[in-house]
Amino acid sequence: MRSTPALPRSPWCARRGTSEEDLREIALADPQVQPHSSFLPAYIQRIGIPQFVNSTAVFDLDRQVTEKVRTEFIGRGKYAIVPDATGVDALLTGTISSVTLTPVAFNTNQQATRYALTLTATVEFKDMRANKVLWTNPSMQYREEFALNPTNVLDSTTFLGQDVNARERMTNEFARALVSAILEAF
Repeated sequence: MRSTPALPRSPWCARRGTSEEDLREIALADPQVQPHSSFLPAYIQRIGIPQFVNSTAVFDLDRQVTEKVRTEFIGRGKYAIVPDATGVDALLTGTISSVTLTPVAFNTNQQATRYALTLTATVEFKDMRANKVLWTNPSMQYREEFALNPTNVLDSTTFLGQDVNARERMTNEFARALVSAILEAF
């Protein structure tokens, strides 16, 4: 019969007779032991996320960003997410203020070959019971670079209308960054 070797144990785990107080001190001193916690008040259970406002010319971007943000919050569990602005414990509102496509790399003929796509939004997360803003970012940005054919001169509206994958990636990553920023702010 083969025995499997024991996994190495950290010194604090190997100690016997460690009190709960000692374990708390160890957990506070060791960042790997620290749980990710939310700073949100315990009574926040129902979060309203109404449709984001779209101040850009990119069609349907508000709907797609809003859906991704809702899905990301739902994926984090423990919160009921609704599209309403009333009857909620907290409210997340946002305005997509711009989407820009900027050349960042050029070929030998000085034609752009790589572009940076940047989405900028104003976002606020408010505790409705305390009537207090818990988190805000007046200029939250998501930026990603894409390789493009230099013969196609595009603006951000045309690019996002043609490249469904870029749009999907942009909205997913923006939502992930936004929800992480809110839940892990403190």
